[in-house]
Amino acid sequence: MYTMNISFKDKVVIITGASGGIGQGMVKLFTEDEAIVIMCARRGTVEAAEELRAQGYRAYGYSLDITDREAVKNVMADVAEKFGKIDILINNAGINVGPDQRNFVDNFSDEWWDKILKVDLDGTYNCTKLAVPYMPEGSAIVNISSIVGLVPLRNQCAFAAAKAAVNNFTQAIAMELAPRKIRANVICPGTIGIAVTNELWKENSAMAGLLSHIPMGRQGTPEEIANATAFVASDAASYLTGAVIPVDGGWTCGGFARNF
Repeated sequence: MYTMNISFKDKVVIITGASGGIGQGMVKLFTEDEAIVIMCARRGTVEAAEELRAQGYRAYGYSLDITDREAVKNVMADVAEKFGKIDILINNAGINVGPDQRNFVDNFSDEWWDKILKVDLDGTYNCTKLAVPYMPEGSAIVNISSIVGLVPLRNQCAFAAAKAAVNNFTQAIAMELAPRKIRANVICPGTIGIAVTNELWKENSAMAGLLSHIPMGRQGTPEEIANATAFVASDAASYLTGAVIPVDGGWTCGGFARNF
């Protein structure tokens, strides 16, 4: 008989970007499944973890700038010392420009280019490089990218470049780590209904029209991204590595709107 083996009980799970909407959905899923969840973000995680522990969950917060390699090194070492291992690394932290900063390449902000590449790409590299030494056989890395890394959008050259690089980085490390029985995969969310995107949709009527390009006719939810991430991280996906998986309601196969 075939069974779906999805259990995270006692697994040590590190989630970056844990204070954002998608990150919060992941924290909820993994804590409720009895994992030991390490919440990392620049702010808010220490207090949020304390609240979760008061409810009986095993959550621990670190204030972490993932672009600070030494700080990342210290967090990974501290987690490994306290809990003995790192079973799952979810590189969820990332940034993009808002509508006011979007521009063609010749007018794109150098400051934003540097910032996005540093957080989205370098941050993913830092966390991966420094977590892997503590990851046993059967561990998993899940990098949260974007459909923009698959089909780029105009006016977002930095985000498109960073996320495409994350996709290829993940496939490269999947090959490197496979002999050590560590898997690495990518989840590429489409438009997800979190506070930031909801505000953008309210303020920009053109964005609302994008629903017509999504075959499922709606935005996704943080819970749906968390569910996809959990499957990829679980033992049920034990033969899955190097995959780049869009979770976008069919957007990338249904007429992707580029002028956005």
